[in-house]
Amino acid sequence: MNDIVVCEKQINGKKSGMAVLLAVLLAYAAAVVLLVFSASRLGEENNALNIAGMAVSIFVLSTGWIFLLGLRIMKPQEALVLTLFGKYIGTLKENGFYFVNPFCESVNPAAKTKLSQSGDVSESGGLMAISSSAQYLNLPGGGSKKLSLKIMTLNNSRQKINDCLGNPIEIGIAVTWRIVDTAKAVFNVDNYKEFLSLQCDSALRDVVRIYPYDVAPNVDTTGDGVADEGSLRGSSEVVALKIRDEIQSRVEEAGIEILEARITYLAYAPEIAAVMLQRQQASAIIDARKMIVDGAVGMVEMALERLNQNDVVQLDEERKAAMVSNLLVVLCGNHDAQPVVNSGSLY
Repeated sequence: MNDIVVCEKQINGKKSGMAVLLAVLLAYAAAVVLLVFSASRLGEENNALNIAGMAVSIFVLSTGWIFLLGLRIMKPQEALVLTLFGKYIGTLKENGFYFVNPFCESVNPAAKTKLSQSGDVSESGGLMAISSSAQYLNLPGGGSKKLSLKIMTLNNSRQKINDCLGNPIEIGIAVTWRIVDTAKAVFNVDNYKEFLSLQCDSALRDVVRIYPYDVAPNVDTTGDGVADEGSLRGSSEVVALKIRDEIQSRVEEAGIEILEARITYLAYAPEIAAVMLQRQQASAIIDARKMIVDGAVGMVEMALERLNQNDVVQLDEERKAAMVSNLLVVLCGNHDAQPVVNSGSLY
C-alpha cells in the first residue's frame, strides 16, 4: 500500500460557537433597527447618512448568514474532518459548540454507506432551521458528515469457504471495531466502511483455509510442521484471535482498530451437510461400540476369575469359550437376550 501522507491533527480552542451565534443575532437585530430608522428619515436632513445606514443594514442582512456556516455542534464520540479549499486543516473531536472558518468543508466519503452494523451517526437533530447551514450543523435537510468514534459491530454476511480438507462450509463473523485516526479513515481509503467489510471477507477466507472443520489427522494448523488438533469447531478462540489479527493488519492504514472478531455461525454447506452428519453418526456409533466391547470383555474376565476363585464350577477350554461367547452376545447385543434354559447336565 502507499505510504501515509496525512496524519490526524486535532483542532482545539475553537469553542466560540455560542458567542458567534449571539453576535450574529445581535448584528441582525441592530441591522433591522438601523434599516427601519434610516428608511423612516429619508428625505430629511442628513439624507446621505440615512442612505449609508440603509446600505450598511442591507449588507449585514445579506452577508451575516455566512458566519452561521462556520458553526459546528459536536456530541461525545463524534468527529468532523475539515478541509479548506481542498487542504486538510484538522479534525474536531471534543464535544462542544465550535466556530471555524465558514468556507471549511466537512469530509466523510462513507456518510451514506449503511452496512449491517451498529453505531452509525444519526443524520437528524439540531437547533436551527436554516437550510443553507443544515449540512454543517447536522440539521434536518442536511446529510451528516460526522464520523462515529464509538465502538461498532459489523456483522458480515455468511460466506461459503472450503476448509483445509476441501469441505465447503458456511461461516459468519461479527467484528467489533472503531476509528482511531480520522484522517487515515477519510483520506487513505475511498470508503472506510466498504473497505473494512471487504477486508473482513478476505481475511476470513485466508484463515479458514488453514483449519479443518473438525479435528483431522495429519493436519498442521500452526505452521510449526507438527500435526495438531486445531479445528474451526474445537479451537474457536484461537481461530477468532487469528482472524482479528489478520483483519487488523489489513485495515491498519485506514485508521481502524479491530477490538474483537467472533464466529457467529459455523456449519457444513447444505450440499454435504447430510453426508457429514452420517459420517459423524457412524463415528459416534463406532466409539460407542468400542466402549461397550471394552466393558463387556472386562466383565467376562471378572466373571471367569470369580468362578475360578470360588471353585463354583470347573470348565475346560471349550466350555470357557462357549461361556465367553454367550456372555459377549448378552452384553454387546442391541436387544435383550432370550436364553435357553438347560435342565440337564452341563455336559
